Amino acid sequence: MKELFDQVSLRCSRLTTQAYSTSFSLGIRCLARELQDPIYAIYGFVRFADEIVDTFHDFDKRALLERFKDDTFRAVREKISLNPILNSFQFTVNAYGIEDELITQFLKSMEMDLYKTTYDEQAYQAYMLGSAEVVGLMCLRVFCHGNKRMFHDLKPFAMRLGAAFQKVNFLRDLQSDYAAMGRVYFPGVDLEHFDEPCKKRIEDSIRRDFDEAYVGIKKLPRSARFGVYVAYVYYLALFRKIKNTPSHIVMRSRIRIPKPQKATLLAYSYVKHQLNWL
Repeated sequence: MKELFDQVSLRCSRLTTQAYSTSFSLGIRCLARELQDPIYAIYGFVRFADEIVDTFHDFDKRALLERFKDDTFRAVREKISLNPILNSFQFTVNAYGIEDELITQFLKSMEMDLYKTTYDEQAYQAYMLGSAEVVGLMCLRVFCHGNKRMFHDLKPFAMRLGAAFQKVNFLRDLQSDYAAMGRVYFPGVDLEHFDEPCKKRIEDSIRRDFDEAYVGIKKLPRSARFGVYVAYVYYLALFRKIKNTPSHIVMRSRIRIPKPQKATLLAYSYVKHQLNWL
């Protein structure tokens, strides 16, 4: 029966999230139980698309991405897919009213990774919208569960949080993105001469995103607030560690948060959440 297939599909999305991102897995486990599988489904979809453009170097990435896009919208339309990641994603899309335009915008940004290596301000803003901000909106659809007023009120904050996470990823992965794929996402940045003033300009932008996003986190339903806050605290800690690392070291090594510190951050977040100190 299809219920069993749907359970297997969701398990695949959960395993995908756990394999690729310990930070998001931690945050998702802190959501209310009924929110966890839909967010796993969104992450699994996003992760698979990203893998196509980032790692399948021996294959025709453009053809694979086009097929993935066609399969995605067919799954949403037919409410089933033999690809378990897409099957769990379509269920979430249909159950929570995630708009086609959000999916389209995300896939456009993935397509940009096939041919763009440097970004001017306009292209950067378009890429950020699709790769990060609309993903925040997909998750917000789940968190609001049909409450249109809440979604409208929290929309700008969800976009800023998605942007903050993505910019931290870009800053953390400067060296690998540049060395492996020749990509420079931040406009006007010359990575051959990456210095402290340049790094600080990027950090100032990220700081503003985090500050604005926090305002929205406090307004989330309690069922979603703790999980989102955990992800926020983890990324903020990563950002602060990068900020305290000299630019030349950021360019040659990938900054990480060790597991014991993650456990401490989780405990800190839990206490603040329980005491309503967010």
